[in-house]
Amino acid sequence: MRIAEALVFASSEPVAETVIAEKLPRGSDAADVMARLERAYSTRGVNLVRVAGAWAFRTAADLSFLIRQEQSEVRKLSRAGLEVMAIIAYHQPVTRAEIEEIRGVATSRGTLDVLLETGWVRMRGRRRTPGRPVTYGTTSQFLDHFGLEELRDLPGMDELKGAGLLSNRIPANFSMPQPPANDDLSDEEDPITQMDIEELGLLSPMGEEEE
Repeated sequence: MRIAEALVFASSEPVAETVIAEKLPRGSDAADVMARLERAYSTRGVNLVRVAGAWAFRTAADLSFLIRQEQSEVRKLSRAGLEVMAIIAYHQPVTRAEIEEIRGVATSRGTLDVLLETGWVRMRGRRRTPGRPVTYGTTSQFLDHFGLEELRDLPGMDELKGAGLLSNRIPANFSMPQPPANDDLSDEEDPITQMDIEELGLLSPMGEEEE
């Protein structure tokens, strides 16, 4: 437990359980070690939390107000950004055309760029359809920011209604999409290659990152 505690404490990013397992003595059960460590920290000012198969220390939710610092927000998500973020979270993998079909309006490139810059959204792959459109999905940073262990922890219809985020005039046949269990590529997606990256303008033709 001390080894696992030290590994997580020393890392600025969540540490994958597989990485922890490699550092533990031979024969150790990493899942059991982390479960016991999680319980040990459950009543402390800092909790050990699981994020997308990785572990990190986070301030206990009931004490977070004590350490908040005033920060100037450079950019807030617009209403369009919030809508697109929600669609990506619940419908991933999803293409820009599919996002526009769900919203009923065109989605500007700028909206997606802002979401990519936040680190909450990523380009997953390319759909195996004509034109090979890019598919979008959420990241582990998204899960970490919103305190989710996995995508299936996203709030359901009852929770969203209780929070006042859904209208009471929802059609009777409306149902919430079920987020995927993980962010693995689906059978309808191909991974993004180096050629794709250059084509999408993420890198210059010589392979150097754009400023």
